[in-house]
Amino acid sequence: MGFTIGGIRDMRSGTRRRSRTSEGTAVAEYTGLWGWDVVPGARAAAGVCSCGDASCGAPGAHPFDFAQVVPAGATLDEVTAAWAQFPGAAVLLPVGRSFDVLEVAEAAGRRALIRLERMGIPLGPVSVTPDGRAYFFVAPGAAAALPELLYRMGWDDADLDLRCLGPGAYVTAPPSDHAGLGQVRWLRPPSLDTATKPPQARLLLGTLAYICHRHLA
Repeated sequence: MGFTIGGIRDMRSGTRRRSRTSEGTAVAEYTGLWGWDVVPGARAAAGVCSCGDASCGAPGAHPFDFAQVVPAGATLDEVTAAWAQFPGAAVLLPVGRSFDVLEVAEAAGRRALIRLERMGIPLGPVSVTPDGRAYFFVAPGAAAALPELLYRMGWDDADLDLRCLGPGAYVTAPPSDHAGLGQVRWLRPPSLDTATKPPQARLLLGTLAYICHRHLA
């Protein structure tokens, strides 16, 4: 399955080959260096999803049907073979396996990140999307524990622009395009330590909740 967006087939073959090589290298870094699973995802242009479904509810922000997960540890050759079936696919990371994700508004996330770094709080990778969201990678299990954690911290009744993504969700990985809006970027790139052992959500949640509450106020 390839792209159905008009114009993609007009790309020069040399550019296409270089793009595929770059994609394969990026995916292999996620699988081989950071130990994360990846899956080929759809892209979008002008609101039209490359999956070919005119009624797609999440253009450019979901895995392709029948796309197999490329497991952690996959080599560059294995990644290249998998991506050859979905040329130009976005790189999506399945949530709930190696990490969960705390999602907040980008402005609040940037302020919280500065405060957390000054406090010396252990942090995992942090990415930002072109639609103004910040993703804090935390240890798996955070999504299930979030209501109880917010209750214990006294934030359960607060109006917060904060949610946690867990099993069944996917996030677009840099440098892939998200929903046709632009590239996802790292605010805090992964490292060998943070990729394999992201922090517990409770370490970040108090500061994130406070900043999110102030941001809305």
